[in-house]
Order: sequence, then C-alpha cells, then structure tokens
Amino acid sequence: MFEVKVPELAESITEGTISQWLKNVGDTVQKGEDLVELETDKVNIEISADQDGVLQEIKAQPGDTVAVGEIIAVLQAGEVGSSPAPSEAKDTQAAETAAPKNEAHPSTPSAKELAEETSGSERVIASPAARKLAREKGIDLNDIQARDPLGRVRPEDVLRHSEAPKQQAAAAPAAKPAPAKSASPGPDAGRPTETVKMSRRRQTIAKRLVEVQQNAAMLTTFNEVDMTAINDVRARRKDAFFKKHGVKLGFMSFFTKAVIGALKEFPLLNAEINGDEITIKKFYDIGIAVGAEEGLVVPIIRDADKFGFAGIEREIGNLAQKAQTKKLTLEDLQGGTFTITNGGTFGSLMSTPILNGKQVGILGMHKIQWRPVAINQERMENRPMMYIALSYDHRIVDGKEAVSFLVKVKDLLEDPETLLLEG
Repeated sequence: MFEVKVPELAESITEGTISQWLKNVGDTVQKGEDLVELETDKVNIEISADQDGVLQEIKAQPGDTVAVGEIIAVLQAGEVGSSPAPSEAKDTQAAETAAPKNEAHPSTPSAKELAEETSGSERVIASPAARKLAREKGIDLNDIQARDPLGRVRPEDVLRHSEAPKQQAAAAPAAKPAPAKSASPGPDAGRPTETVKMSRRRQTIAKRLVEVQQNAAMLTTFNEVDMTAINDVRARRKDAFFKKHGVKLGFMSFFTKAVIGALKEFPLLNAEINGDEITIKKFYDIGIAVGAEEGLVVPIIRDADKFGFAGIEREIGNLAQKAQTKKLTLEDLQGGTFTITNGGTFGSLMSTPILNGKQVGILGMHKIQWRPVAINQERMENRPMMYIALSYDHRIVDGKEAVSFLVKVKDLLEDPETLLLEG
C-alpha cells in the first residue's frame, strides 16, 4: 500500500483545493503519471504517482480543501488483477473501522464514534474535514443544511450550524413580532438565478485586493502619453526586428523599459514596507498582469533591466503562453517589485489599478485613442494618445514623487531613443 499525500508546495502555501481527479478508482497508474489536479492560491498543480500501482481509494473529492501532508488517495502496488474485490475491500475497511484507536490523540475517533457516524450519517455526503469538525462538536451530519448545490457538507456548513443557536439567543431579547407582510417573498423569489462557488484563486484575489485597500494608503495619479514616436519606431523597425529576433516588437517592451528607467530615478517606487522599515530593492523584477481563465495572474520578469527589447518581448510571450495553458509555476509568480497592467487590451480608456501585494506602485496602461492635441497655440493635430495611471502607497511615496515618476515614464515613452541611451 502507498499513500498519496499533498506535497510541499511553497513557503506561503499550506493548503489547496481538489480541482479534479485525473484517474478513477481501479485505474492502473504508472510512476510519474498525474493523478489529481490541485488548485492553490496562485496556480494549479498536478500531483503525480511516486510508484506504479492501482488507485485503490480516493479520500478527498473535488471541492475539498486539503492541507500539505494530508493523505488524499491510496495506491496498491501491482497490476489491476491483484487489487482486492469490492467485497473484500469493504470487509477490510470494516475491519479497520472496528480496530481500536490511539486514545492519546484527541482528534482520532474511537470505534464507537465511527460506528455511530456510519449508522447515522451514511446517507450524508461530507468532506473529511466536515466530518471531523461535526464529530468534535457533537453535531449529527443529518441535521446540517448544506449550501453546496450537490448537497455536500463542508466545514463552513458545520460552523454555521453550530453558531446558529448563539445567534438566535443573542437576537432573542430584541426580537419583535414581525408584520404579516414581512413574510412575503422578496422581489427575486421565483425568478431564475444561478449560484456558483468561487474558485480558490478567485477567493484569494478578492481577499488580497480588499487587504491592500485596507492596509495601504493608496492614491492614483494620471497622465497621458503621445504614442506617435513609438508607433513610428514600430512601423519602421517591426519587420527587421522580427526577422532578427523571431518575436514581434510590441508596446510592452517600451513600457517595461520606461518603468525601469523611472524606478532607477525614483527608488521608493521599487520598495516595500516591513513594519516601521522600508526595504528599497536594488533589482527590478517586473510583474506583468495577465488575464487567465481562472482569474488574473501576475507572472514576473526577473531582472528585467538586464534584458533588451527582444528579451523582454520573448519573456512576456512565454509567460502569457504559460498562463493560457495553465503551465505557470509558483516560481513564475513569486516576488515582484513593481507591476504593469494593461487594461487597454480589453478597451479600457481609464482606470485606477490596485496595488499588487506589498508593492508600493503599479502602472496602468489603457487604450490608444486618436484625439485632437494642441501642438502649440496656433496648431492642433490628431494624435494617438494613451492615458496612463500610477497607483501608489502614500505611506512612503509623496505626491510630488509619484507625479514626477509618471512624468518620467511619459517623457521616456515619447522619446523612445532615450530608452536605448539610458539602458
């Protein structure tokens, strides 16, 4: 017998959610073959078999939250024919259930508890964590109302059930007879709706965005960039550039270079706050926000200042491809000193980007739109213009520094040759 456990993922990740099983009970599995897809806060990870065998038991179902080191499946070494028959497996499980447990471990159920749970809750579908919590609180799973569309009881259902009497008791003194009309259904009663559980990644995104807004003094300043010079360079150089480097000359390399140039002049935008200390980073790991099917991810270009235009475009292309094919690794997403996000890809004309984690600056790009621009007092021209936005943490970055940073980005973009001269 071989136990399949949730492996160590990363220092900041202690649990995940079972996304889907890639093998069924009874399937033959080869060493190195993927068994299950685990959804974490950042990426989806496939857990593979460490030896050949037959998948005998699955202990965690899709949607269950599992911790690092938790047993999620059991493999039996050998061929399919050597796996026990269903009746034999049932007898084995019954024998294991009846075996005495270690009374020194408070969370380990006794044989009596297991017998009571089996007899009273065999019709209830519940995650292992929910069963354990219900057992500890002395709650019958049959009494719990699950919110899962499939009827699966989860730990939060158990907690909600256990806290209901307390909430009712607290509200009892202030309770008053409700008017008859209060019992009438709400305006949405009987109308078509759909309830969908948020994915782990979406929950994490929501949680972290709220945390940033609660913990940072975030402000946004705006400016606009005349994209005429960049459009001219791309029109003249794009064919030769692609022929030489094998990648297209896009806008992101110009913006990445401009951001790095501005960060070197205003280093507090490349810092983070740790308690009452400021850590100013002397390296430039630039995050590029990418929209993926499961939600926004921000892969990192490490040491972006050491790449030329072609290198940046190649790195961005590789990371975007990995994001779309769900091949991003934890290493691709960890860290980052500053972030660039491009809402203009989807048509956004102006927005206020939210800071990414502990970073103190994020640049928002937007749609290029032709607008009349005053060249001087006598002349106007239609120019391709883009609004740019800098959200920053006002705790360590003053308004003057933030505005000056954005002006520097604007000046570098409107004079692309300077990007080459300043590296």
